[in-house]
Amino acid sequence: MVYAPLLVAGSAAIILLIGLLHLLYTFYGPKLLPRDRELQTRMHEVSPVITSQTTMWKVWVGVNASHSCSLILFGAVYGYLALVHGDLLFHSVFLLSLGLILLLGYIFLAKRYFFHRPLALILLATFLYALALIVSWA
Repeated sequence: MVYAPLLVAGSAAIILLIGLLHLLYTFYGPKLLPRDRELQTRMHEVSPVITSQTTMWKVWVGVNASHSCSLILFGAVYGYLALVHGDLLFHSVFLLSLGLILLLGYIFLAKRYFFHRPLALILLATFLYALALIVSWA
């Protein structure tokens, strides 16, 4: 059982790092900008169908930032629980299941919509998390 909290903390650290990098890329540098400058210009001008109170660019930035926050929250909460409140985490089927479901959801999203680096890191984080579950049940 001594290794299980460290495995979850490792998993959480990977997801936290992805979230922090993604947040940094959302607001600084060119990594999340469209390669097509005309597209970026149009995104600043065009509103989504749901409302004219925003632009597609603002939606793009907001969705990327909120996605980052989700990753950061997972990493911070599960890292904290694993290292400080391991008994609570490892005795809660709800929390353990929720963490696994979220990681599996990230795998689905990364496989379907992202590229290979985030997918590889999320697969590694999920592997560590699943290994922690196996170790804790053994």
